[in-house]
Amino acid sequence: MSQYSEIQKLLGNDAESLLGFSSPKIKKDQIHLPRADWVEHAFSASDRSNRVLANLQRLYGSGRLANTGYVSILPVDQGIEHSAGASFAKNPIYFDGENIVKLAIEGGCNAVCSTFGVLSSVSRRYAHKIPFMVKINHNQLLTYPNIGDQVMYGTIKQAADMGCAAVGATIYFGSPETNRQIIEVSQAFQMAHEQGMATVLWCYTRNNAFKKDKDYHVSADLTGQANHLGVTICADIIKQKLPENNGGYLAIQQTESSYGKIDKRMYTDLCSDHPIDLTRYQVANCYMGRIGLINSGGPSGNNDFAEAVKTAVINKRAGGQGLISGRKAFQRDINEGAKLLHTIQDVYLNKEVTIA
Repeated sequence: MSQYSEIQKLLGNDAESLLGFSSPKIKKDQIHLPRADWVEHAFSASDRSNRVLANLQRLYGSGRLANTGYVSILPVDQGIEHSAGASFAKNPIYFDGENIVKLAIEGGCNAVCSTFGVLSSVSRRYAHKIPFMVKINHNQLLTYPNIGDQVMYGTIKQAADMGCAAVGATIYFGSPETNRQIIEVSQAFQMAHEQGMATVLWCYTRNNAFKKDKDYHVSADLTGQANHLGVTICADIIKQKLPENNGGYLAIQQTESSYGKIDKRMYTDLCSDHPIDLTRYQVANCYMGRIGLINSGGPSGNNDFAEAVKTAVINKRAGGQGLISGRKAFQRDINEGAKLLHTIQDVYLNKEVTIA
């Protein structure tokens, strides 16, 4: 069975809809598409220093997707974000952070992303073998009652000293803490660029008001605007959840008419209900793809390989740059985890999976 046939098989009933989609609202010639010389194309005219460009090139030039313009990143910060016991009980070897790095290497990833503690504990052994990306802020679940806030866990100097190629951070857009987080992260990203490191921003939406008839935390319009705020503070890569619906602004405005600003052409001329169109709207909000969009792989479940391939196909065909997938990979045997990462990467390496 050919690789493309395997992708079709994993997509199942979605294969024709996802692989055959050819009428996006925003045409591909309007966006910056992933390419082998991505760093030169996207950043040579920017204010990024030579050291930042070198680390971006190291990031885009590592792993199985090296020099394709695509990235595959293993992120494991769930020990803080979701509690260690809940995250690692299924596969306890990952209580030891060295195994996180080993999985990223075995899985052919462009980079491994984890906490200050995990990466600093093994930096002398691995920082020269795979690009390190340290997550500088986290939400934690030990405060009672649980609160949703991102707190800084270390400094940019620490990240540079341990040999990181990049730093990552999360902002909860739409939350009461948004403005403080924007200030903290924008200042941290400026320092990271001064230290020669690339920057990656998790642009998550977070507010109970975003849950109406459905969960609009994953609506294309709200996540798209979160992306646009993220590129405004000079993130070099944007991480976002795959959109599942649209019309978040519209739903909220039914009860809070003063919330946000819309133009109805956002929902007609720029987007349709097709998942590739929803994701392309996210790409468009990243300066028409000039800043790369990577989507998250989502939680682990019963159909991880099929779901991972589906997400990768949507992201690639929309003009995105890859996936950052953690739980689907580390909550299984290391060989199976590496196989899942390779399966994701195969979508980006397959030339028959084209950009819509």
